[in-house]
Amino acid sequence: MTIEALKQQLKEQIIEALNLQDTRPADIDDNAPLFGEGLGLDSIDSLELMVLLERNYQIKVEDPREGRKILQSVQSMAEFILAQQLA
Repeated sequence: MTIEALKQQLKEQIIEALNLQDTRPADIDDNAPLFGEGLGLDSIDSLELMVLLERNYQIKVEDPREGRKILQSVQSMAEFILAQQLA
């Protein structure tokens, strides 16, 4: 899977998992922060995203600091997923 296809898939999964009804994949910038500015997600949303990574990509993140880096943006999530699949 290309990184572009993965980013598109992630955007769709984020919208579905977090029930962002008024958001389309095109509305989410690849490099925009997911928390605070950008999408404005909160800590509950981060738990949902961790579940999404585990369920859809068999990736379990144990370290919260690592999780914060991974969940910075759609781009950082996609890069991490691809790196894990290649490892």
